[in-house]
Amino acid sequence: MSCDIMAYRKVCDAQGGPLVGEVLHCSGGLDLDWDLDKEELQEPGPSMDRVQMQHVECQRSGCSDPGTDPDPELMDPIQPSVSVSPHGRFERLQEDPNYISHFTRAPGHKGQRRLHCFLLRYFLAGVGLFVLGLLIGWFAHTPTVKRPVPPSDSSDLLEELLRGITADKIDALQRSFSSLSDDSEEARARYLYRQWVGLGLTDVQLSNHTALLILPGSTPNTITDKSSRQCFLPNGTPCDQRGPNDLPKQQFSYAAYSAVGSLQGELVDVQYASVDDLRRARETLNLTNQIAVVKLGQAPLLYKLSLLSELGFGGALLYIDPCDVPPGRHIWHQAFRVTLNPGGNPANVGAGGSLTSLLVQPISAFLAKTLLSSSSTGQGASCTPLAMPPNAERKKITLTVGSQVSYKKIYNVVGYLKGKRNPDRYVLVGSRHDSNQGGGASAIMNQLIAALTEQTKRGWVPDRTTVFCSWGGSALGNIGSYEWGKDNSVVLQSSAVAYVSLNSPVRGTETLRATASPTLLQLTSDIQRRQLLSCIRGGNCPGPNVSSLQLPGDVSFFANQLAVPTLEFAFEQTRAEETETTSFLSEAQFSAESPETLDPLFKFHETIAKMTAEAILRLVNDPVLPFYPLDIALDVQNKLKDKSAVSPALLSSASSLRDHAAFFQSETMRPANDPKERDPSHVRMLNDVLRDLEKSFIIPHPPPGVYRNLLYSLPGKTPHFSIFRFSQEALLRCKVTSKAAKHISAYQEEFCHSTVNQSLSLILRAIRSAERLVCFGMDLFENYPNDTM
Repeated sequence: MSCDIMAYRKVCDAQGGPLVGEVLHCSGGLDLDWDLDKEELQEPGPSMDRVQMQHVECQRSGCSDPGTDPDPELMDPIQPSVSVSPHGRFERLQEDPNYISHFTRAPGHKGQRRLHCFLLRYFLAGVGLFVLGLLIGWFAHTPTVKRPVPPSDSSDLLEELLRGITADKIDALQRSFSSLSDDSEEARARYLYRQWVGLGLTDVQLSNHTALLILPGSTPNTITDKSSRQCFLPNGTPCDQRGPNDLPKQQFSYAAYSAVGSLQGELVDVQYASVDDLRRARETLNLTNQIAVVKLGQAPLLYKLSLLSELGFGGALLYIDPCDVPPGRHIWHQAFRVTLNPGGNPANVGAGGSLTSLLVQPISAFLAKTLLSSSSTGQGASCTPLAMPPNAERKKITLTVGSQVSYKKIYNVVGYLKGKRNPDRYVLVGSRHDSNQGGGASAIMNQLIAALTEQTKRGWVPDRTTVFCSWGGSALGNIGSYEWGKDNSVVLQSSAVAYVSLNSPVRGTETLRATASPTLLQLTSDIQRRQLLSCIRGGNCPGPNVSSLQLPGDVSFFANQLAVPTLEFAFEQTRAEETETTSFLSEAQFSAESPETLDPLFKFHETIAKMTAEAILRLVNDPVLPFYPLDIALDVQNKLKDKSAVSPALLSSASSLRDHAAFFQSETMRPANDPKERDPSHVRMLNDVLRDLEKSFIIPHPPPGVYRNLLYSLPGKTPHFSIFRFSQEALLRCKVTSKAAKHISAYQEEFCHSTVNQSLSLILRAIRSAERLVCFGMDLFENYPNDTM
């Protein structure tokens, strides 16, 4: 067919060139299959829509080629019938210059357009893969913190924990603590606060309490012999021979919260101020306003002073007999400090901040020997106790005691290591920072915190919360611990499950001693036996030495007011067989040796730290608290061995408590320790019963200086309830005090004779209360659904 010529105008490129008319010649040898016939042009359909969509797609993606014009030889002839549409569609398309520009090139480069689209897609895909590869490579080579994996079992965790505790680390912590330029209590507390935060405790609190403190006066206290008119300082140095270095020493030698003033009286040797000692003195002497010379030991100081006050004494000189001191310790010329504060911030004080009517002054053994005209010499096995000769003339002296009242802030540092399953159950760990009496307690505490937080960083999460406490004001009556405990008593009553004490962990190197309430006797024995296997003395180690004796220090509030089970590990200078004679000597506060002097290699500190760490781990991690009610029942029976002094009802109740405790421990506690039968709610209820068991043994008004918790005993050859010991002395005590008084009422006499019965009644009530709690626990779990366990 003949070739028609179509004239059209070429649209210039984006540079804005003029439109140029151009004639395209169609070669007759080329056939073009036009897809759009007349019917398709007349009726819009999917074909044209497809062409428009392809056109728009290529236009957006830049597929059209703005290069050279199409070769005329490659152009197919366009039918004249297609050039005009009855609906004017093609004419309208021709009127759109953009459409003409792209559409006229598209037929000649259809394959080329597709090729460019494919190339662009592959290019973009390649770029995407390249970027993805870079990201993968980045994350693959970037150092990441692997998710910590906790140890597989408790034994592995314990070994990891103990490996993190070393003598060198404790030594470094102690040197850092002792090198503080400011040695005030506030500076020590703020240092510990920063240390604990840096070691990883998430919640650390620094609190303070304003307390009434009794400090030494501006001039030393003195004792003047009226016959020789010679004046002595408390350590025995004559007043006119004191040097410039004596003043600080003498200011340390005083009785905090003593009455102040001057008293003239005769000296009365009352030895240990027992009821027998006082009876003998009362039979031969007038004791009113006299000055007693009293040895420390065998009974609480506050109890002795209460007896002296009732008998009418006006003052007391306190000393330590060298025969009661462990061999190798020289105290002849050392005076000391005591506190008459039973605990907390004194609220009701007398003139000058006194808590007693007596003028009390500690003196050295050398001065006591001089005043008593004693011929005693030596120390140790060949020692002769200090005593006034029977026919010696009693000296008359003038005792002058001064002090100053001061209101100061006491600082406590408390940090929390939160538990996961039972975060509202607290295991408290307490030490002190108020003076050098702590024996490296702060260094051990910091080492324990560092070791435990390191395990949490490796993935371990404790079951219960550990509360680390560093107390202030301990030396003057455990003020910091009492005030914090009272402020938080409502929470602690239901949340505190145990108290681990670091009051003075290394006060010697002779004996490793463990003290615990009966609830924790088994755990304490197990830990001590385990640690003694690797004894620091190369195998020459004593056996376990565990007792439930009354503990000194900040543990007092938690054992007395809250009945929280307690334990403490400590190295002492006294041997185990010397406990009876050396008991309560710790009430005397000497200027303590530094931890570096007592333990240069810090091996004893390391041993205490490891034993304490194991106790903490067991208490915070064991699903069932490691408390053993049967040990309480056996301890009660052991203290009632003297059957002649107790009633059959009391013995029967003690036997019943033992039977129920044994059944409860075997049938209820043992299944709960099986992971297959363990149910969280069951275990929690069981632990609450175990936690509250010691609360049954709290009595309201014990003798001064004696624990309210009946489960703690006083030293003696045989175990006994402390309240029962003092109640047996009550009749004799009433006889002695009644002779001192001019008259005694019938009510007072009846009260004296009923004291023994009242004590027995309190013990019986405590035993029955504990038995009811054990039975409640058994009834609670008897019908517990087995399918949930």
